[in-house]
Parts: sequence; C-alpha cells; structure tokens
Amino acid sequence: MKNPYFPYLFSPIEIGNFVVPNRIVHVPTDISSANADGSVNERVIRYHEEIAKGGCGFIIVGATTPDKATGRPTVTCLAADEDPMIPGLARLAEAMHRYGARCAVQIQHPGRQAAWPRKDLFSATDMVVSLPGSAGHEIVYAEEIARKGKSIRAMTVEEIYELIEKFAEAAWRVQQAGFDAVELHGAHGYLIAQFMSPYINRRNDRFGGSFMNRMRFVLEIIDRIKRKCGKNFPIGIRYSGEEWIEGGRTLDESIKIAKLMEENGVAFLDISAGTFEVPGPTMDPMYYPQGWNTYAAEEIKKHVKIPVITSHTLRDPEYCERILAEGKADMVGLSRQLIADPYWANKAKDGKVKEIRKCISCLVGCWQESLMVKRECRCTINPAMGDERFISLPKARKSLRVAVVGGGPGGLEAARIATLRGHEVTVFEKTGELGGAILLCCTVPGKTKMRWYADWLREQIVQLGVSVRLRTEPTLEELRTFDVVLIATGSRVFRPDIPGIDLPFVVPFVEILRCKARGCAYYPGDRPTPFECGETVLIWGDHFGAADTAEKLGFEGKKVYIVTENREFASWMEPIHRDVMMKRFAGGNGEALTLRPYRYPVTLLTQTTVLEIRKDGEVVLQDSEFRKKVVKVDNVVLAKVVPNDALYEALLEAGITVTKIGDAREVRNLRGAVTDGANIGLLLEEDVMLNGNLALVASLPTEVIGKR
Repeated sequence: MKNPYFPYLFSPIEIGNFVVPNRIVHVPTDISSANADGSVNERVIRYHEEIAKGGCGFIIVGATTPDKATGRPTVTCLAADEDPMIPGLARLAEAMHRYGARCAVQIQHPGRQAAWPRKDLFSATDMVVSLPGSAGHEIVYAEEIARKGKSIRAMTVEEIYELIEKFAEAAWRVQQAGFDAVELHGAHGYLIAQFMSPYINRRNDRFGGSFMNRMRFVLEIIDRIKRKCGKNFPIGIRYSGEEWIEGGRTLDESIKIAKLMEENGVAFLDISAGTFEVPGPTMDPMYYPQGWNTYAAEEIKKHVKIPVITSHTLRDPEYCERILAEGKADMVGLSRQLIADPYWANKAKDGKVKEIRKCISCLVGCWQESLMVKRECRCTINPAMGDERFISLPKARKSLRVAVVGGGPGGLEAARIATLRGHEVTVFEKTGELGGAILLCCTVPGKTKMRWYADWLREQIVQLGVSVRLRTEPTLEELRTFDVVLIATGSRVFRPDIPGIDLPFVVPFVEILRCKARGCAYYPGDRPTPFECGETVLIWGDHFGAADTAEKLGFEGKKVYIVTENREFASWMEPIHRDVMMKRFAGGNGEALTLRPYRYPVTLLTQTTVLEIRKDGEVVLQDSEFRKKVVKVDNVVLAKVVPNDALYEALLEAGITVTKIGDAREVRNLRGAVTDGANIGLLLEEDVMLNGNLALVASLPTEVIGKR
C-alpha cells in the first residue's frame, strides 16, 4: 500500500541481502553515551530504540571504535574491540529489530582526531594540525594562552596491517551481535579518510601517493571483513563527496571512488562532506541551506547501481520526498534531525508535518556543550535527548494553577511540559506574539532556522489549549492567585552610565533585529518596525545580540565596528558557527556557502571599551593599555544584556512561590532557557516549595511533606 503523503519516502529498498522498509536512514551519529569501557548501556539502547519506534527504516549506529586503546572519537563512544562487547551490541540490535528497523554499526577510528587518548596519536602522515571544531581538538588549559597544534606521527606499515585486522575483527563482532550490515567511516578527516585524502595523505610507500595507493587501506579492510564475515555480509562506506579544502578530494575523484567501492563489493554509499580543517561543510551549522550537499550524491548515483544515501541538513519530509522522486538519491539520511525528533518518520507517514520538531542546526546541545567538552550528547530543543525522564512524562498527582510570565522559549517549554502533565497554565506575554528572543533571528542571514523552533512551540501551545494572554503584564495581586509563578522575562539591554548614552542615535540591538515580516501565520498586527541604521555603526557588546546585529548590518552593506572588553569576540559561540562567522566578517564566506559576502569587512576592537559618545557621532574608545581612539559613526548599538528579574524580586519579597528560568535567571543561550523550562515543567507537584537556595523543589520525602 502506497503512503498517501510521501509514497517515495515510504517505499522499500534492497541493500545487499536485506530489504529496508522505507527510505529513511539514521546516518551514523556519535551520541557519546556508552559506558567508560565502550560497552552498550540502557541510554544507548533507549536512544536507538526510540528512533526505531519512530519509524526510521535503516539505523546506522555511529562512531564505534575498533581499538579504544589508540583512538576514541569521543570519550564515551561505543567500542567493538573485544568479544565481551558482543552481548551488549546484540541487545542494541534486538531493540531496533523489535520495531521493524534494519540496522548497522559504523566502525570508526579517529586517528589524529581522537578525543582519547590526548597524546601520542597516529595518522596516515605526521602533519601537525589544529582542529578547533573537532571533538578531538587540542586541549588548551586556562593558564595556557598560546595555541598549539596537536603532534601526531605517521603509522608504520606494521601498525597499518594490525589496525586492518582490528577493523575486520570489529565488523565480525557486529555480525555476531546480529546487525544487518557494517559501515566504514571514511569521511571528515578520520583515519580512513586520512588515508583516502590527497590533502592529508603524504606517504611515499604502498599506502600513499597514487590514487590506488591511497585507497589501499580501505580496500584491505573491506577484503579482510569479507574473509571474516563472508561475502554476503553487507559493507557500506561513508565518505565526503568533496573535502572543501585546497588540495583535498573533489567530486570527480569521489565518483571514481564510488565505482571502485562497487567493484570491490561494497553494498551502499553514504555521501557526506568536508574535513575538520574546514568544519563548516562537515557539520553544516545554521548558515547551510536544506539539502545543500545533495548535489554530490546525485552526481555519484549516476555512476553506480548500489544504493546511495544523501545527508546534511535534511529537515522537511516534502523536501526529502522530492529528492527521491527526482532520482537524486536512493535514501535520505537524517542525523541531528532525529536527535531533535526521533518520531520524524511516523509524523511524516501520518501527514502530521506541522508536529515535527525540526532541528535548527545550532550544534550547541549535540556538539558544543556535549561532545566538544567530553560529555554525553544532548539537544538544545529536545530535552528527552540523553534524559529519559522526558520520554514518558508522568501525570502530576494534583493539577496546579501555574503562571508563566514571558512567552519566550524557556517559558513556552515550561508551559508545554506542565500542561502535558495536567497542570492549568496561563502564559502572560507583554508583546503581541509568542517567541521571545528567537524572533530576533528572523532578519539575520543564515539564522532563520531558529524560526522553525519558535513556530513549533507556538503550534504546540495552540494544540494543547494553553491559556495565553498577550499584551499583558500581570500585577502582583493577580499572580497571588496562582500556586506557582515562573518568571521567564528574559534579559534586558544594559545601559552603562557614560556621557552620551541617551543620545537618539544610540539604540539597543533589539530595535534593529525586529522581524519585518507581515505575512507570517503568527503576525500580531502591531509589531513595531525595526530601527534603520546609518552607513557606519559601532556595536558595543559580546553576546548573541552583538553577533547577530553585526551579521545583519554587514549583509546590508553597512560598515561595522564591534567593541568588546574581551580578548576575543564571541569566544562563547559554538566554534563551527564562529568559524563561518569570522570568515564572513573578514569579507569571505564559509566553504560551500553562496551567501552574499559583506561589502566591508567587520572591524573587531577587542580588549576595548567605550568611554564617551559625542553628539557629532564621535565615540571615544580605550583599550587595555589605556590608549584612546576616536571613531565616527552614524549609530551606536548597545548589545550588553543582563537578567530582567525585577518582577521576580518583587514576588519573592511578597512571599509568592516563584522561580526564574532562562535568561531571567542567567544570560546563556537557547539550550539554557529550554532546559530550565523543561526541568521546571517536570518538577511541578502539589508539594512544590522553595528550598534554602530559593530553588523550586517537589516530591519531597513523606516525613517532610507531613510536617509542612
């Protein structure tokens, strides 16, 4: 029976000796959630089990090392380097098979990009590299200011053959555990890619130099796997269609590789992009449009008969359906999208597209604040990722009347979860629309994916029937009628006490980033128009507001100065976004991007502050050496922010049960706000109270509840 909504997505396909029930692939994702020894635990099982429940046809388990002693891509990645790993892997395969999914394990050795060990790493060659966007980036301790490259050494031929055997042994263990296939990771500058790449591989022996010599390592692995597992055990390979670095592999050679892999019995190709020297195409942050890398799979597919998987920033089922209908690829690969919403396939199958929580490509929860700092994977917008408490929400023992003051992401997530648990929630929002600070990204080139999450939240609030009072600032007496009050009023722009701060051409960043759209479904009818800046603008601050304002104005052709007291601008930013942003600030672009470059490079004035703003537009600056400088501008934009918590203090003084969430508690990022809201929504119970730290607590021991 054909699916009435997406017939191509939900048609079966053969891979090697098995049939996949649909064309949706969970491409390999390192969630770094295994036990310290690399064995499978319940968290790893639950993550993949939910994706299988969610209807994904083919699930490739990511980043499983064949030798954890010499290289783990993340500190708690999976391992398949010992026979005692087989029972856990078998339980993992069973959990996916139980729900009709086919599954594979990706075998990956990171080589130079290992997160562990941190020293004495090996690679195809001994070039010294710096990979700040990788989970295996160099460790820079607080007292070490200088940036240092990571020292590595070239593998000996003997070590190469030892590792070939370990790859094959790992694949045999995957087969013994009951998986349907194995995949080799030959992308992104990891070890197999290090041998395959003309940019990285500088060897002058049988494993380097010519095309076939560079392919020898992966071909020897494939041959050895077939000898151990038999010719009928399907092997796939993931590799970058283009490496996007001078001297790296281009699409022409990738087509040649595809033919070679097919000739050597590979069952499927998984086409990725990039190498970590240029992390933009590898991790495709928010700037990269949906499906930007599909061209590579499309071209490769013309030259082979085995299935070709495309991936990178695929979010909409409609878009994925077109890829398949037009014959650009055989299967569509989702990674971060299934972290954000593991039930994507089921929602698409049932035509419930508006219910899909689309990944916004922020790389914060799944990269910056997890794998990059040696922690387990999380998600900015899906609190259930890595925290199973949120998968099946318990109903509250008693329904509470909950007031949420502020309709931004933290407040709306708290309202959503509290309502799902049975509480009666009222959201108060002083403006005419919900969304909060997310809406400030609507006018920033490359950042409009943030709107996806805002719209999903707003749709959830409508579907759940949450009471929303727009254009309303509740009084203290009104809030007394609620059992608990959640302050989600966000941040406010800080106005320092310096001469000229109140001049009319000095404006807060929020007035510049206001959304201009009038035709969107949620347009309130009274949205203020954004402030129009002059040709030369100075932005003072080091926060999302400063970065986004600079990107908007730079794109519009303005000459922009950024003043920050910090040693570097935007050191807090997710590093791959920062890499692309800084290239654009310098007048260039991120690799593979086609965004229009800025007319003028952005000028960064670090370790500098503003002393005075004069009526004629002159701004007096002072650096860390107390040297003064004057620049003349048309506008000064204030972009320092502090928590907006005045209402909280008043409610606390009045004895009302109240807490702060999001930027009202501490200025952070979207993940901080959403996590706060989710935790509070889950916590609320009839015995909710403030503890000695003025934090909300509930579900206290019976002996405590009975004495209240």
